[in-house]
Amino acid sequence: MSNAWQKAIERAQAHSPFLNLALGRQPELTAILERGDGEAAIAAARRAGDGAPDVAVALRQERLALAATVAIADLAGAFPLTRVMTELSGFADYALDRAITAAIERRVPDAEPRGFSAIALGKQGAGELNYSSDIDPILLYDPQTLPRLERDEPGEAAQRYARTIVETLSRQTGDGYVMRVDLRLRPASEVSPLAIPFNGALSHYESSALAWERAAFIRARASSGDIAAGEEFLAALRPFIWRRSLDFMAIEEIRRLTARIRQAFGGPREPAPGFDIKRGRGGIREVEFFAQTHQLIYGGRTPSLRLRGTRAALDALANEGIIEESDARVLGESYDRMRVIEHRLQMVDDRQTHSLPTDEAALDNVARLDGLANGAELIEELRGICAQVAERYDRLLGEGEQPASASRATIDPEVRERLQERAAHWRETIRSLRGAESRAAFDVILPDLIDALAQAPDPDHALTRWESLIGRLPSAVNLFRLFEQRPGLLALVLRILTLARPMADELARRPELLDRLIDSSAFDLPGSIQDLADRMQATDAGDDYERQLDRIRQIVGEERFALGVQLIEAQHDPMAIAAGLSRVAEAALATAADAAKAEFERVHGRVPGDDILVLGLGRLGGGALTHASDLDIVYLFTGEIGLESDGKRPLTASLYFNRLAQRVTGALSVATAEGALYEVDTRLRPQGNQGPIAVSLDSFERYQREDAWTWEHMALCRARPVYGPEAARERLGSIVRNVLETSRDPAKLHTDVLAMRADIASHKPPAGPLDAKLHRGGLVDCEFIVHFLQLRERRAFNPKLMEAIAELVDAGFLPSEFAAYFALQARLLVAARLLAPDCLEPPAQAQAVLAAACEQPDYAHLLQALSASRHGIAATWADLFGEELEIEP
Repeated sequence: MSNAWQKAIERAQAHSPFLNLALGRQPELTAILERGDGEAAIAAARRAGDGAPDVAVALRQERLALAATVAIADLAGAFPLTRVMTELSGFADYALDRAITAAIERRVPDAEPRGFSAIALGKQGAGELNYSSDIDPILLYDPQTLPRLERDEPGEAAQRYARTIVETLSRQTGDGYVMRVDLRLRPASEVSPLAIPFNGALSHYESSALAWERAAFIRARASSGDIAAGEEFLAALRPFIWRRSLDFMAIEEIRRLTARIRQAFGGPREPAPGFDIKRGRGGIREVEFFAQTHQLIYGGRTPSLRLRGTRAALDALANEGIIEESDARVLGESYDRMRVIEHRLQMVDDRQTHSLPTDEAALDNVARLDGLANGAELIEELRGICAQVAERYDRLLGEGEQPASASRATIDPEVRERLQERAAHWRETIRSLRGAESRAAFDVILPDLIDALAQAPDPDHALTRWESLIGRLPSAVNLFRLFEQRPGLLALVLRILTLARPMADELARRPELLDRLIDSSAFDLPGSIQDLADRMQATDAGDDYERQLDRIRQIVGEERFALGVQLIEAQHDPMAIAAGLSRVAEAALATAADAAKAEFERVHGRVPGDDILVLGLGRLGGGALTHASDLDIVYLFTGEIGLESDGKRPLTASLYFNRLAQRVTGALSVATAEGALYEVDTRLRPQGNQGPIAVSLDSFERYQREDAWTWEHMALCRARPVYGPEAARERLGSIVRNVLETSRDPAKLHTDVLAMRADIASHKPPAGPLDAKLHRGGLVDCEFIVHFLQLRERRAFNPKLMEAIAELVDAGFLPSEFAAYFALQARLLVAARLLAPDCLEPPAQAQAVLAAACEQPDYAHLLQALSASRHGIAATWADLFGEELEIEP
């Protein structure tokens, strides 16, 4: 006999009357355990009910054998905690399923349990069942498919089955019981029947569910009966559980629930005889609530957090950077140890208990069953464990923290008084502050709000923007709770409101954009185009086209907002921000085009062998968008014009791809419930607005070689295929390169460039002093210089202007300082789209941010550098074209 298994059996026999009896009643199983063969013992336990007269007897025999096997393997250290809980949970699923089947077959012989499902909640749902646990299922049925006799009403039949199931599992007989069944977690349990129709349950959760029910469904699982129907029910319930916006009200709800539990629990507050390791302070439930609260807050936006197991959830929260790895480790290890101790308590008499014995001898007995010397050693260990859990849980709930602001004493009392008087009027005038809960939440953050407003560069301006924001909210409770949990966020929001009007307006329309700032990656640049596209895929949208488009708009909005914050906070070079905005747009284009194609193909099929292509031009082609950029694109398609699609409503190829192109444009530009996305400009296509929106590759090549104007070839200098099959994109790229590398008359090119620039100057005057694009010596002149040299010299054909300029500088066609002139104005363009969208001089606080974004020490130096840049570009223009430019002071 293995020494560990021997000691385990001896401890069980000495300290657990239940296990001693179970081993004595099952000598064959005991012999297997004595050999130390845990897997053989599990197999034997599963056969223990073979030959029993009915399901109820068989399940009781199997349960007794499993209880003995799991306990001895646990005590011997052969089964880790996860295996113990998995075996217990698996048996609960199996027993409940057999009880459901037997109950239905008793009334309708040979019927399968179609339309009758058990949803496992709590520890059964999580696969973390206790050694001697209740189960807390919800029993649901479909009146249309539930097996029943013809004379039975569906509801009556379902209740009969439910009563039989509970009796089969819970009734105490000479063979014991299988498990206690608690149905009190069902919707409106005080008035509802034992089994509830699927639709009735859905209506409850969508309309009148309580806060704790959301937390309960984090661990919900279709475990028994008609599992497919149960999974369909849970899928329909997903929006109820996982809110798309960060839900900081969850903290308040959990705080209230914790207070009720602690008030109801009359035992010792700290580990001592009688301490409840489940409900006591720092106990098992607080670890579970810690994980579930974070899951409720973040899980709607982060699917990787939608896990049932407590340890798995803690690890996932750490992986996402939402909690510290050290907290996940401490809480996880504490949880595991408390669950083991809980199992020891329950092994003694097979009793559902979570409290340490009050009797010293009984406490020593539990400790020795666990392998410890005595009860005092057990309590000492628990004190250390529970203290660590309680400290982290209290921190989550914000208990014990003293609100403080070191700067309050330095604020001008008159400013504070004026702001407080203004705030007093909000309760009467702002709709989102009329509810008692909103006012309570607002009162908590008000001192910090007053401080932040008073310390803003322009308090009155910040105050006005703040009022505009909360005035547009139907409810502000969640926002205030968010600020309460993240005090630094309030100051950041006020900076956004003060400095960047476009972002302030967008935030007022969509306050949920703040959610993006809570993620650990809030100040990281966007990932690759593929990573972004993967996030934009609406995993739960199925074939719902509108939901797919909503998902794209949600992600684009969040990323654009985060990039704006990164620019305001000087986290990254504006050129890196511009590249990030371009990756976001390209991912949105690809995802929207895929969705539009799939929707279009359902009706019209595909044109065999052909596909749509998108050529990006302008700032999209150059990979450097601003927050205000349109998408300049040209739609193309491969294949022959005369082919027909193979769908139920076929179209010829030209008509097919023109309509598909219109569908893609709509997917990118039409506003949905999530708002608008991009303006799409297709005027750079062959023949402009007079030509079809999509043309074949052959037609495009022929037009560019035979009919295109010089300005169209200049536009091709920043062209880049951004969507379509790889081989077709390579062919399109080759066409563009061949066209650009064609020899051309330098004199005609010179004349055309001057005529085009003069036309722009006459029709598009600069919008203001900070118009980096249209002022003479600005970015348009830069681009004309670069494209002229590219076409004349047939080189440096890189759509990224910074890289093309570097190549031209290296080749001696541009002065070395030209690159710095261009970079300054390119940064100014990106930053000014947020900080000075009207191109006029911004307020003083925005001037400083704008200067920093352009790598200048202050606004005065920025203006000097801008003037030097324009004069330098004008000098290059004069050298190339013999034309002096007038540079405004």
